[in-house]
Amino acid sequence: MGRQFIGMRLPHALIVSLGGLLGALLMTGTAAAAALNIGVAAPLSGPSTILGRQIEYGARLGAGTRGAETAVVDDKCTAEGGAAAATQFVSAKVDVVVGFLCTEAIEAALPILKQAGIPVITLGVRTEGLTDRRAKTGWPVFRLGPRGDAERDAGGTILSKLWRDASFAVVDDGTIYGRELAEAVRVATQQAALKPVFTDTFRPELDNQVGLVGRLRKAGADAVFVGSDGRDVAIMARDAAKLGSEMVFAGGEALREAADDVPYATGTLMIAMPEWADVADKKTLDLFSAGKVLPEGYALPAFAAVEIADAAQKASEADGKLMLAVLSGRTFPTSIGPVTFDAKGDLTQNPYRAFRFDGTRFVPLEEQ
Repeated sequence: MGRQFIGMRLPHALIVSLGGLLGALLMTGTAAAAALNIGVAAPLSGPSTILGRQIEYGARLGAGTRGAETAVVDDKCTAEGGAAAATQFVSAKVDVVVGFLCTEAIEAALPILKQAGIPVITLGVRTEGLTDRRAKTGWPVFRLGPRGDAERDAGGTILSKLWRDASFAVVDDGTIYGRELAEAVRVATQQAALKPVFTDTFRPELDNQVGLVGRLRKAGADAVFVGSDGRDVAIMARDAAKLGSEMVFAGGEALREAADDVPYATGTLMIAMPEWADVADKKTLDLFSAGKVLPEGYALPAFAAVEIADAAQKASEADGKLMLAVLSGRTFPTSIGPVTFDAKGDLTQNPYRAFRFDGTRFVPLEEQ
């Protein structure tokens, strides 16, 4: 479970230019007597460079608006890189570290940062044990992003409510991802005193799923959760329509990737993370626009992590407590919405939600 990233689209063009507006912001910030010193850990070399640049830009932009300093280090997405980055942060006497996308890097860095009393806000590591082992490790880590089981938990919880009165089925493609996702939905619905009318494992990546759809119709299913990729979901919905069925199909965040040859059917449901640019406040989006950088990928979460760090520092000074102590249980307003960490360092609110395809794009279900 090495590189685990939040499921977001990569930017169409990432222009990492820290001049212009950003330079002016940094000059303004450093002119003030700002004490906050933020370490930024990101993969700035290798195959994940584009993601690392998103983090770097978002963090620098956020720091510039608050007069904070940044120490940016390439963690290389490796254990060696993570340990080296942590050592540099300790030498730079940073107050907090934001970033980290890879399990290997952060797990090598945390023992060093723990020893120095430096808290970490990670943006993309989903490994559940990172926070589940908090009582044993004492690692000062807070997760501004989903756990590995967040998608599965959300799928089961959301569909148990949406399909309470539906005759639904649960199928999967036999992969680890698909099977675990489908099983989570099945278990959650069972706990809600619901039972699928049909469950099965199907053969994925076929040009048609007429046989499966026929069995679903015979079982009386009018809604189907599919643990698989988006193309399989699109093909099932297409074949169901050809057979005159109005079955509604649902899937996980894999549906963010549309199939080139088969469009999604209107009404298709997706359990996924929001696109941060769709929920961010206008003021922050205008800052990115002024810098001529699209606020996609990890840029906005990095900006929000800096907002949290800045608010936590002010709270620690006001309360006379360490920053680590004020990060848990306090709600921090950010440009992408309020954020609260629990005692383990996870988000108290699961960020996954339901979306419905309106014929053009996936729209949050609550907006329809």
